[in-house]
Amino acid sequence: MTISVTVYSTGATCMRCALTCRCLSAAGIRFTVIDITEEVNVDVREFLTDDLGYSEAPVVVVDDEPEHHWSGFRPDLIDHLALRIGARS
Repeated sequence: MTISVTVYSTGATCMRCALTCRCLSAAGIRFTVIDITEEVNVDVREFLTDDLGYSEAPVVVVDDEPEHHWSGFRPDLIDHLALRIGARS
C-alpha cells in the first residue's frame, strides 16, 4: 500500500518532532517534513491551527485518509499505521 505521510514540524529543535521522525523511519514509513516556522508556510500553519484545530507540533497527516491525522509524539499511532500499511517495524 502506498501512502503519503507528512510531518508538520516546528524545526530541528522540536524534540517531539524529532522523535516522531525517528519512529516513522524505524517503522519503515516514508514521510515528508514541512517546517511550519518558515514564512513561506504561513498558509500551512493556518490550515493546521484553524482547519484542523491543532496547537502543538508535530502534526502528522496521512494523505490516503484525510481524516487521519494527529498532533504530538504518538508512537502508538505510528505503530498502528505501520501495521496497517505493512511497513517494517
